[in-house]
Amino acid sequence: MAMVLWLLFSPFLFLSVSANTQTKVTDNPADELVAALNANRTAHKSSALTDNPGLACIALQYIKAYQGDCKAVGEAKKPADSEFAETFAPDCGVEASTLSPITGRLLGCQSKYVKPSEAFSMLMKNEKSLEILYNKNHTEVGAGVTGSDGGGPYFWCVLFSNGKHNSSFVAQGGVAKISRPGCFSGANDECSSANDLSRLHQMWLYAITAFVAAGYAFGI
Repeated sequence: MAMVLWLLFSPFLFLSVSANTQTKVTDNPADELVAALNANRTAHKSSALTDNPGLACIALQYIKAYQGDCKAVGEAKKPADSEFAETFAPDCGVEASTLSPITGRLLGCQSKYVKPSEAFSMLMKNEKSLEILYNKNHTEVGAGVTGSDGGGPYFWCVLFSNGKHNSSFVAQGGVAKISRPGCFSGANDECSSANDLSRLHQMWLYAITAFVAAGYAFGI
């Protein structure tokens, strides 16, 4: 299934978790996606963006609002704006009073899991996505990735904001709530659940195939 892109660049008011000045890349595909994004920005003479875990957690909740419906991506369907303050922020432990404007979004969905570098390349498939990436109004970024039902489709979401460091997307207690399945950037934790979902799905396929083969062998 080809990557489906839904890109929106508009000044909606939203959210806010204290953020890291630089992305600490861990065994986390969302961290790796942000690292690729920032490396591309700096190579383009643009400043690196602060990886905000509160914003990233909300990106993951944004994905989950699609309930695994890959076809809904790109069909002008999106979660209601009210869900950011009423649902996404509380689910992440983000204080509603620290919500900041969203200055851009990138959302993609595909049937198979790919490496973060490949996901980044697929998200950067047209001129509009590049305009969003290099926009000078961005100051913060957050990424989320997750699969559905123990396998595909796999969603990748990047949210951008112009919030201020340490005052936007602020989580209660200073730590955004970890939500599984799925991974979000900036949490400085190892998270391979998106890839684990792919592996689990493959294991089920292997198990089913082996069972069928055994059935034929023994005349079941």
